[in-house]
Amino acid sequence: MLLAKLITPKKTNALRKNLHFTFSVFFITFWTPVFAQDNSPYSRYGLGDLVPSTNITTRAMGSISSCYNDHLSVNYNNPATYASFVTIREQKSKKLLFGRPILDIGINLENRTLIEPNTTGKFTASNALFSHVQIGIPLRSNWGMSFGLRPLTRISYSMIQGGKVLDALPPHLPTGDSTVTQSEGDGGSYLASAGTGFKIGNFSFGINAGYLFGKTDYSSRKSILNDTVQYTSGNFQTTTTFGNFHVSGGMQYSVKIDSSTYLTLGAYGNLKQKLNATQDLIRESYFFNPNVGNARIDSVYEQSGVKGKIDYPASYTAGFMFQRMPSNQKGGWLIGVDYHQGNWEEYRMYGKQDSLRNKMEIRLGGELRPSLDAARKSYWGNVAYRAGFFVGTDYVQVKQKLPVLGATFGLGLPLRNFNRLNNQVTLINVAFEYIKRGNNENLLKENLFRISIGFSVSDLWFSKRKYE
Repeated sequence: MLLAKLITPKKTNALRKNLHFTFSVFFITFWTPVFAQDNSPYSRYGLGDLVPSTNITTRAMGSISSCYNDHLSVNYNNPATYASFVTIREQKSKKLLFGRPILDIGINLENRTLIEPNTTGKFTASNALFSHVQIGIPLRSNWGMSFGLRPLTRISYSMIQGGKVLDALPPHLPTGDSTVTQSEGDGGSYLASAGTGFKIGNFSFGINAGYLFGKTDYSSRKSILNDTVQYTSGNFQTTTTFGNFHVSGGMQYSVKIDSSTYLTLGAYGNLKQKLNATQDLIRESYFFNPNVGNARIDSVYEQSGVKGKIDYPASYTAGFMFQRMPSNQKGGWLIGVDYHQGNWEEYRMYGKQDSLRNKMEIRLGGELRPSLDAARKSYWGNVAYRAGFFVGTDYVQVKQKLPVLGATFGLGLPLRNFNRLNNQVTLINVAFEYIKRGNNENLLKENLFRISIGFSVSDLWFSKRKYE
């Protein structure tokens, strides 16, 4: 077996160094709070943990995004919404006087707790992560475009597992010895995209096209511990880089129910697509050097530039939303429902399946806005109040399905513009999410508390001045 080739007798001093290194890594990984490290074992599967897929405005409403339109934020999930960016035209000539582009950026602050069911074992980690950066530009009335960058998945874990040498190893290896396996993963995927949306009558259509790219780096370092004999450790590492063009589309249909109430139907999604991939495979023996870290002894097997394909699955989201616009005396509100499905059973990495299942979620959310009279009287009358929840199953399945349940709350906080000659509008969108992943039937439960903060800046462009 390959493990037998990687394990050969060495000096006892190296054993002490390896043991010292092993327990140091164990202590740092499990007892020290490490900023910007998720350490989620579930990120080992597929392309990693799915990061929040919607902007921060809709995230506060349970992530309903198929029907939501807001001229002060960019709903990059459904490109049909780009048709709603604000433009104002001259009344007679219909010439474009100005448009209101949007800069929409966000960050996530997370606290993740892993719990082993029926034990007191617990691990907590906190991190700050980039959410998205998106720019929306109105081109004409009922026609707009947007472009930006956002992460799709994230891989981040480090685990140490003890065990015994397998009886299947050659007879000269003592089967009673202990083993230590240190598993690590890093990487993730991103999407850089641009899209356009247009409106015809009550219908809006849109398309996003971009480049999906990323990297996965998995390593498994195995060591045998013996009081008298030292065995060199083995590193089994696979690094994959991938990328290809990615296309998605969306549509909306909006109808007026009465003078201030609207019903909107919406849907967006993508078909299954193939990503071009290149793998580097390393199987080596090594020892730990306190000055340089892990140092190679010998390469048992190494191959670079192995070409292959990754099947990125289809997904779709569809829903409906009722919205009532605020008036002088009455406040406004909206409520929406989305159904989301990601067909992750289609996922293949170099033709191989993974421990994945189709992801399904029901999302429900809403927003309240005070009346226009309240908005004129106080700051809090200009704030948008949002809440929602979602329930479903995760796309990872290790022995048992992984249920997911989340509750959300958020605010849209406008910043005061002290310059009356400046038409800039700035919003701070805040979303609070509490998510439970797994139950006592799963190997691990996960509780996640996330605070997302988004900045949306909108200003007037193309303005025609009366005096130069």
